[in-house]
Amino acid sequence: MKKFGGSWTEEKLTAFEKYVKAYLTILNKYKSKYNWQTIYFDGFAGFGERIDEISKQSTLFELNLSDQDKQEYSVYKGSVERVLGLPDPFKFDWYYFIETKQDYVNQLNQLIGKKYEHLKSKIVIRRKDCNEQLILLADLLKKKKNYRALVLLDPFGLQVNWKSIYDFKGTNSDIWILLPSGVGINRMLPKDGVIKYKNKLESFFGLPIEKIEEIFYFNLKQMSLFGKDSIKMKIPNSINKIVEIYIKQLQSVWKYVTKEPLVLLNSKNVPIFHFLFASNKSAGLKIASDIIKAK
Repeated sequence: MKKFGGSWTEEKLTAFEKYVKAYLTILNKYKSKYNWQTIYFDGFAGFGERIDEISKQSTLFELNLSDQDKQEYSVYKGSVERVLGLPDPFKFDWYYFIETKQDYVNQLNQLIGKKYEHLKSKIVIRRKDCNEQLILLADLLKKKKNYRALVLLDPFGLQVNWKSIYDFKGTNSDIWILLPSGVGINRMLPKDGVIKYKNKLESFFGLPIEKIEEIFYFNLKQMSLFGKDSIKMKIPNSINKIVEIYIKQLQSVWKYVTKEPLVLLNSKNVPIFHFLFASNKSAGLKIASDIIKAK
């Protein structure tokens, strides 16, 4: 797995921008022949600094982000401008930006009105839950076979439900998803095995909690004064296992999934996120893999 230190947000966005260009280059080549309509979907399109929200999520799920990591995470939301600012011919037919907070929706509208007024008729901004909008997009893709969608999901935590992802099975879609492997999920699987957020883990992985516990814990038997005791232990290298399980889940939806995703490191050089890609086209996987390997 390719690892990035330092400004991991910049590395992530640079890799994603390269993929967008390659993706549109291929689709535009055959667009008129097949009457393809291209959609870009950003499920967490907040704009501006988000220190308060990041601190709230960090406290809620015991993420223990350092101040440097919070600052890095708060200003990285450059995906909106990265995509909208691409020159011709790197343009989508439709842009969907999803955001739950009204303040961020207002800022997005101001940005578009100021810098991207020429694209306004192609842009849809919705103050809605990402999961709801993902299901609607998947339904659209199933009905409109000539539609092609590129989806970016980079949430702060475990906001994306597996049900919303699974609905994309059989669609013409490519997806990049930021997996909070170390900073979120791993911390919600404590060493003592006493899981506090069972429902959240179930909805995120799409697996029953019994299966999750079976994957990440084992019973260690040892002798005591009273005979043999069984102690619940967490498996070693749990972050790698988290990535492995989520990749396996993605493979149940898309034919091609990156086995070597981008590994993003925090200020202490510890893995906190993995940036995963999935597609039903082998060409998409090759492009994504080449971009990751080139870093």
